[in-house]
Amino acid sequence: MTSTTRTGALRDVIRDLNAVDGAVYAAVAATPTPTLDAGLRRLSRTADHSKISFTAAAVLACVPGRPRRAALVGLGAIAVASASANLLGKRLVRRPRPDREAARVVVGRHVRMPDSASFPSGHTASAVAFATAVGTVLPVAALPLGVLAGAVGYSRVHTGVHYPGDVAAGAFLGVASAVVALAVDASWSAARRE
Repeated sequence: MTSTTRTGALRDVIRDLNAVDGAVYAAVAATPTPTLDAGLRRLSRTADHSKISFTAAAVLACVPGRPRRAALVGLGAIAVASASANLLGKRLVRRPRPDREAARVVVGRHVRMPDSASFPSGHTASAVAFATAVGTVLPVAALPLGVLAGAVGYSRVHTGVHYPGDVAAGAFLGVASAVVALAVDASWSAARRE
């Protein structure tokens, strides 16, 4: 296979993935969910600037030992995820935000449309990074934080500000950011023991 053929095949795959992404976005927009709309809108707004994760970290930091360590590693993961999503990902990819008016996203779902690029979802990256890092250090928190991170990611599609692919990329970035934060924590812990 020549490089021209590979490039054409890659372009075709990207086109098809964008078509699926747009179709899933449109399906979510077209599905009436009046009992979920207000709650998901509220969740999406509450997740702005990682407020939910910072609140959870503050509670965990009040408990010495593993909970406090989990909070610190979780905050480190948020820092890596936020910087990666907002300073690198959005600036490199520059994907436009969805046109929620054209998709007819119900106005009752709307949150403020961010000015930044759409890819990847920073809300999702930070929420998944925090949940993964904290859940690794403190396994009892893994399930509730994981469910919360998933709900935050979905809320960004439900409110019309992200495509599902943005959220998937944000989740991947969040896991990678947690791995980085956990590796830094492990090396610092090893250095302190020496």
